[in-house]
Amino acid sequence: MKTYRTLLFDIDNTLLDFNAAEEQALQLLFTNHDIPLTDESKKRYSLINQRLWSAFEENKISREQVVNTRFSILCKQYGVEKDGKLLEAEYRTYLNNGHQLIDGAIEVIKNLSRNYDLYVVTNGVSATQYKRLQDSGLYPYFKEVFVSEDTGFQKPMKEYFDYVFFRIKELSVHETLIIGDSLSADIQGGHLAGIDTCWFNPQLKINDTNWISTYEIQRLQELYDLLNVKNEAISVQV
Repeated sequence: MKTYRTLLFDIDNTLLDFNAAEEQALQLLFTNHDIPLTDESKKRYSLINQRLWSAFEENKISREQVVNTRFSILCKQYGVEKDGKLLEAEYRTYLNNGHQLIDGAIEVIKNLSRNYDLYVVTNGVSATQYKRLQDSGLYPYFKEVFVSEDTGFQKPMKEYFDYVFFRIKELSVHETLIIGDSLSADIQGGHLAGIDTCWFNPQLKINDTNWISTYEIQRLQELYDLLNVKNEAISVQV
């Protein structure tokens, strides 16, 4: 088994359940603006959101364009004109409070922090990501957090990883592993950066991309065997 020293973790849908946090935030936002939260409206929003974030990852639009237009685009499809920036600000206050953990996340991270240098690598809004990490109890176990908003670049851009690598002292790309759920951001990003990758795939999705991960896991606890780390019983307070 290959030896690693540095582990880079994605946040959303890797350590924190973003889907649950998003569902809660959308429920509050839609209710407040008399938009029915149905399977159809959620699907519409998801398609708009995914399209915009994909354009962001491809460096075609800015993060501000993503977050400040997605809700106004959705409302327009329902024949309502709304200020997207104001809706985003409201949504953000709700989302900031969503810090539901993926099963086993805090136990695994606490155990791994005893043997590895752990860092967060995430796209998103800095204030939101820091608050969710702190509220979940994960924050103390990471040496540093790198949010795309702060770096000026985003995963999967090589420039993002160059920024991260420059700030991690004595980092060796041959001893670095990235763990994340996104094939486009995490696995492609790891390839472009020249590091090994671990695809967190609890839903057993089909990889129909050209980006093949070094490893694939369905549960975070599988990292123990992958890294040859003892699974120690620990007491966790959140």
